[in-house]
Amino acid sequence: MKQTLFAAALIALSALAACATRPPAPRDIAAQPIAIEQALAGRTLARGEFRSITGARRGFDATLNGTWDGRVLTLVEDFAFDDGERDRKTWRLEQTAPGRFSGTREDVVGTADGFQDGNVFRLEYNVRLGDRVVRFRDVLALTPEGEVQNDATVGWAGLRVGSVSLRIRREAVE
Repeated sequence: MKQTLFAAALIALSALAACATRPPAPRDIAAQPIAIEQALAGRTLARGEFRSITGARRGFDATLNGTWDGRVLTLVEDFAFDDGERDRKTWRLEQTAPGRFSGTREDVVGTADGFQDGNVFRLEYNVRLGDRVVRFRDVLALTPEGEVQNDATVGWAGLRVGSVSLRIRREAVE
């Protein structure tokens, strides 16, 4: 009986851990690694969607303005949600070593950890949403078309509660 309970507990813990894991690298990515400080510098546009485990979806457009001073990437994100809400967030990602960044944003609890992982860049951070703190785990990669694909998992209490996916492209110069 004890062995059966122990085995069941191990299976349950494994399932919970899988729910809160990092998102995998996208399948169709460029051969070269993403350099976040180059990929997000300048003006870019994004289209994305948040999806919750309840089936709720919330689409948005974003305009991103990034500046790189050789040490800090400052990224101002202006969001326009499909339901009419607007929001602005500003990242400050400081390079602490080659391929490693430490970041802050208005709603981030503590410090974000960014790091190169092969051809992708991962950014992990906690965000205060109302009275809860949720864990974001982003993976960013260059697509063969030169856009940035950003996929994220959202976790709470060790469980995956949602995901975000967005595609970021350079603004067309006219």
